[in-house]
Amino acid sequence: MSLPVHLVPSLAGVSVGAPVTVEGDEAHHAVAVRRLRVGESVVLTDGAGTSVVGEVSSTGKRVFAVTATSVDVVPAPEPVVTVVQALPKGDRGELAVEVLTEVGAAQVVPWAASRSVAVWKGERAEKALGRWRATAREAAKQARRSWFPEVAPLASTAEVVALVEAASLAVVLHEDATLPLASLDVPASGTVLVVVGPEGGLTKEEVAAFVAAGAASVRLGGEVLRTSTAGVAAVAALLSRTPRWGAPD
Repeated sequence: MSLPVHLVPSLAGVSVGAPVTVEGDEAHHAVAVRRLRVGESVVLTDGAGTSVVGEVSSTGKRVFAVTATSVDVVPAPEPVVTVVQALPKGDRGELAVEVLTEVGAAQVVPWAASRSVAVWKGERAEKALGRWRATAREAAKQARRSWFPEVAPLASTAEVVALVEAASLAVVLHEDATLPLASLDVPASGTVLVVVGPEGGLTKEEVAAFVAAGAASVRLGGEVLRTSTAGVAAVAALLSRTPRWGAPD
């Protein structure tokens, strides 16, 4: 059985035999809900490349301590994959974030597309962004990721255009595109950007703006996927052709 994973702010400088303290909500869930006990083994991660396996040495109210038995430092994965996810309706955004985290996206950027049904404004936007970030954090734990993904603030179309311009490879998933995703060369490093439209589809103006900024308008296949799954399929297809997924050099 896999060991439970707990997120801590930093593991910088931690070595074998060193004590690490876990506090706050993370500790409360472990001690009060999971009934963590002294002597159990756990995994601690800072979500920025360092993980520690250790044995629980003490527990308290909203706190527990771990003695490190091994330390693993993993370099940031390349290429960096960013997914611009148009706001979907209901809880499909959280579903997309969850599975994108599992397949290896480094960043998810919520986007207010022209045809997005959902609207993020004011307090509603803060709560929705918080849910996306919590979903990414818990999915990263479940997936045993050493590097946790970032969920960026809500982006405008102009901000997405800037992301396209800065990417090493940018693709826009569009059902009317004729270029297959599989025909593109995937860089081994740099940033790969995937733009996913809303349920109502991308407007001609949005596609034109992204293509003018350097993106390739592509299709995954003959089927039209939901907005919550299209990005996942694209990221998986792209990463399967990189060293990250064991492709030969």
